[in-house]
Amino acid sequence: MKKHLQIMFYYARSFAGWVIAAAIVGTVCGLIGALFAYLVEWATHTRQHHEWLMYLLPVAGLGIAGLYRLLKLPITIGTDEIITTVRSQDRVPLAMAPAIFLSTVLTHLTGGSAGREGAALQLGGSIGVALGSRVVPMGDNRRIFQLCGMAALFSALFGTPLAATIFVVEIIEVGKINERALLPCLASAVTAKFVAMAVGAPIEVFPLAAGLAVTDGASIGYTAILGVACALTALMFCTVMHNASKIFRKLVPNDFLRIVCGGASVIVLSLLLGTTDYQGGGMHVILRALEGEAIPAAFLLKMLFTALSLGVGYKGGEIIPSFFIGATMGCTAAALLSFSAPLGAAIGIIGVFCGVTNAPLASMLLAVELFGAEYLLLFGVAVCVTHALSGHISLYHSQTFTEPKMGHRD
Repeated sequence: MKKHLQIMFYYARSFAGWVIAAAIVGTVCGLIGALFAYLVEWATHTRQHHEWLMYLLPVAGLGIAGLYRLLKLPITIGTDEIITTVRSQDRVPLAMAPAIFLSTVLTHLTGGSAGREGAALQLGGSIGVALGSRVVPMGDNRRIFQLCGMAALFSALFGTPLAATIFVVEIIEVGKINERALLPCLASAVTAKFVAMAVGAPIEVFPLAAGLAVTDGASIGYTAILGVACALTALMFCTVMHNASKIFRKLVPNDFLRIVCGGASVIVLSLLLGTTDYQGGGMHVILRALEGEAIPAAFLLKMLFTALSLGVGYKGGEIIPSFFIGATMGCTAAALLSFSAPLGAAIGIIGVFCGVTNAPLASMLLAVELFGAEYLLLFGVAVCVTHALSGHISLYHSQTFTEPKMGHRD
């Protein structure tokens, strides 16, 4: 009995310690995430009301390259390095936090095609480690605090604590979940969400009408076809992003000149197309797709704009661009199938997100937290088909696969 009581006391103490420490990380990340969300939202609205700001994109690029040079960080550093340090438990440069914060705001202010959630993973990871080192001894706990920070920032921006928790423990090694991190990551993500809400942080809203489709055999069949389309789209997006960075670095080795050329290309393309829809995250285009309206070529153009922006050194993330790509592709494909276009856009968002991140469980939870559970079976079908067919490719080079998909490796 004494031994059992000692074990119970140990677990109770450990439980309380992790919840308190994770809540501290969540509180700080929630406040920083709220400020980050507010500034990106401000930058987006300012750019939309002053389109002349896009002509400053090359100047902003010089500022970003100069900032990374000043902080002695390679301009190519990003989410891949965060994932690598989680696995290796190496130190995360604290300088990544101000660098990605400021450079993402600059990118959105001047019209680079990028999101903000990828930046949140970098920002949260560096903050989590910095805070964790002051709360408890590091050792093996460094990776837990890093994951807590990543989940907290993701949750603060999206308002989806369950998806954020599973996402960060699922993406490091595909096929293996760090169950030890579940409790602290959830505590951190939930705290960050409510802290961000309390201070009035803008949270992305993805409205989807009810009664768009009946979950029957025909709907499941159409959804499976959309899942195949999502897998192909995800493969295309990952391939474009990986090769763009390599090609641009080879063609223009100088960081400053490369980012200026990329910014100028985004300006020229925007003028040729006569629209700024492909700059920034493009949330207004995503919302139109969820209402059933999308230009067929929009998802291809978004790939091009995102490659020209992130591939040359502008900062942000690939998650919101993947939402844009999935929504417009899904809306277009669903219309061709005589299926509900708004539901097709929602399925495209979740399917492409799963395909580019290899996070099927997080994708299903994200579907529920964003769109509700009415179409959960359809989202589940799309996620499973996409995950199986998207192969061993990812937006993140450092992501590893502990076991092959479908029983064999590519």
